Amino acid sequence: MPDVLDTIPGSTAFSPSQKEYLQGFMAGVAASGQWPFTGHTAAGTLTVDPAVAVSGNLANPPAEDTVFGTPLSELCKEERWKHDENPLDAWERLLAHAEADKTPDAENIYRFKTHGLFYVAPAQDSFMIRLRVPACEISAHQFHGLANLAAELGGGYVHVTTRGNLQIREFPPRSLVKVLTRVQELGLTSRGAGADNIRNITASPDSGFAPDELIDVRPYAKALHHYILNHRDLYGLPRKFNVAFDSGGSISAAADTNDIGFFAVRVTDRSISNLKSEISNPPAPGVYFRVMLGGITGHKDFARDTGLLIRPSEAVAVAAAMIRVFAEHGDRTNRKKARLKYLLEGWGDAKFIDETAKRLAFPLGRLPIDGCEPRRPVEKHAWLGVRRQSQSGKNSLGIGIPVGRMSSKQMHGLAHLAETYGTGELRLTVWQNVIVPHIADAFVETVRRAAIRLGFFTEASSAAGGIIACTGNKGCNYAASDTKGHATALFKHLHQKFPELQSPVNIHFTGCAHSCAQHYCGDIGFIGAKLADGSEGYHMVVGGGMDHEQGIAPEVLKGVRASEVNATVDKLLAAYLASRTTGETFVQWSRRHTVGQLQEKLSA
Repeated sequence: MPDVLDTIPGSTAFSPSQKEYLQGFMAGVAASGQWPFTGHTAAGTLTVDPAVAVSGNLANPPAEDTVFGTPLSELCKEERWKHDENPLDAWERLLAHAEADKTPDAENIYRFKTHGLFYVAPAQDSFMIRLRVPACEISAHQFHGLANLAAELGGGYVHVTTRGNLQIREFPPRSLVKVLTRVQELGLTSRGAGADNIRNITASPDSGFAPDELIDVRPYAKALHHYILNHRDLYGLPRKFNVAFDSGGSISAAADTNDIGFFAVRVTDRSISNLKSEISNPPAPGVYFRVMLGGITGHKDFARDTGLLIRPSEAVAVAAAMIRVFAEHGDRTNRKKARLKYLLEGWGDAKFIDETAKRLAFPLGRLPIDGCEPRRPVEKHAWLGVRRQSQSGKNSLGIGIPVGRMSSKQMHGLAHLAETYGTGELRLTVWQNVIVPHIADAFVETVRRAAIRLGFFTEASSAAGGIIACTGNKGCNYAASDTKGHATALFKHLHQKFPELQSPVNIHFTGCAHSCAQHYCGDIGFIGAKLADGSEGYHMVVGGGMDHEQGIAPEVLKGVRASEVNATVDKLLAAYLASRTTGETFVQWSRRHTVGQLQEKLSA
C-alpha cells in the first residue's frame, strides 16, 4: 500500500511511529465504509487514474503569475486579494482590529467575510456574524448560548436566514474575536459563511423523523460540511456556491435553487421496466440521489437534472469533485459571470461531468429520470403546524418566526421547549422558521400554546403563512428597501384576511438583485427599488414557484410604493378569488393570465 502521508504536504514532520499510526487509521477508515469520505483510493486520492490523481487538496498549485491559468493582470480585485494572501489566514488582522476597535477598509471587509464576519455600514455601523448550521440542525444548548451571545455582545436578536442558518447582528469591532471564540466554544463555526465560499449545507428540515422521506439526508449534508472545513482548496472559489440535499419528503429544502442539488429518488424494478431496452446495465432497486446543477434564481435559472444517478455514499465525493472543477475553471475576471451557471453555459453539462469524472475513483451512474419513481409533490407551508413523525407517539411542531427575527428571550424560550418537551433538538428551515421535533402526543398542545405566548405562530392564514424577507436596508447596505419592516406589516395585515383562501401563497421580499429571499420563486415577489422621488418601493413579480411548481415569476408592476404594497396584494388576491376555477391554485391561476391581463386586474 502506498504511504498516504506521502501525499500530505509537510508530512515529513511526522515521526515513524506517528506515520504508522495514521497509516493504519486511514486504512481502517477506507475499509469501514461508515462515512461518505471523498477519498476512495488507499492514498486518499479521488481517482484511480494516476495521470490526473489529486489528493485531499488540489495538486500542482498554479504558477505565481496565474491563478488556474488566468493572468494576474486580468483578475478582479477580490481575486487579486485572495492571491496575495489567503483570506483564511486573517487571524492576526482580526486580532488587530479588535484590539484597536477599528473598522475595516474595503480589503479587510472582504477578507473577514470568509470568517462569516460582515461589516454592514452604513446600514448598521457594526458587524454581523453568519453561522454555519449543517443540515439545518441545532441543539437547545447552542440556541441558549447564541441567545446569550446576542444579548451580551450584539443587538439582542438573531435572524433565521433563507439558508437555514442564523445571523447575529450589531456588535462592534472590539468584539470580533470574542464573538468568534464563543461561537466556536458552542461547537459551531462561521468559517466560509461569506465571500467566495460554499455556504451553509442545507437539508430537508424534517430529515430523520419525516414519515414520507426516502432517506435521512443529514449524514451526507454534515459529511460534506466537515469535508469542506478540512480542505483549504474548497475555499476561495470564483464566487459563492450553494449545495442542498432533498430527502424526497413533503417539506421543501428549495434544493432546485442551488448550484448542486442532491434529490433522493427511488428506483424499482417497475420504474425501470420501460427503460431496460435503452440501458445495458440498469441500477439495482434502491434509493439514490439524482444530481441537479446550476440553480441561481437571482439570475432566473433553476438547477437542471443532469441524468446522473449516484449512490448516497458517493455524494460527498461527487460534490467535492464538482466544486474543484468549478474552482479551477470558473471565471475569475468578471464576478457577474462567476457562478456555476455560467461555466455550465459555456461548457455544457457533458463536459463538466466529464471533468468531474476524472477526479473520482468510481464511475458516475446515469439513468433517465423516467427510470425513477416520481417525486411526491411538496406541501406548501408544511413547515408550519403539527405533523406526525415516523416514530410512534411523536410529533414535530413547525413554529412560524415572523420574517425570521427572534429576540434573545424568545430564543431561550424555544430552547426551553425543545429541552422540556423534546430531545433538545431544533431544526431551522429555509423558510425562516423553526421546527421542534420529538414531542409526545400528550404535550403537543402545551408546546403550541407556549410558542404562541412567546410571540410566534404555529398556523397562519394561507395568505400570511409563507411571507419571507431578506435583511433589508436596516441591516444590509445593498438593499434598497426595508424588506423586513414591510413584510412584517403585510403579515399583520393579512393574518386575519381572506379566510376563504384555501391554496397557500408564498410572498417573498428581497432588497436587491442578489435575491437572498428568492423573489422570482414566490407566488408574489417584491424586489426593493428606489423610486424617482427617492422613496422606498418595489418592483413586483407574480407567478413564480419551485419544486413541482417550478417557474420564474415575470415582472408585472414597476415602482410600487412601499405604502401601497398591502393594498396591491389585497387587490391581486381578491382578483384570484373572484375568477379562479374549482381547485385552481394561485400559481396556476396567475400563469393562465398574461402579464397584461394581470396588470389590468391590478389597475381595475
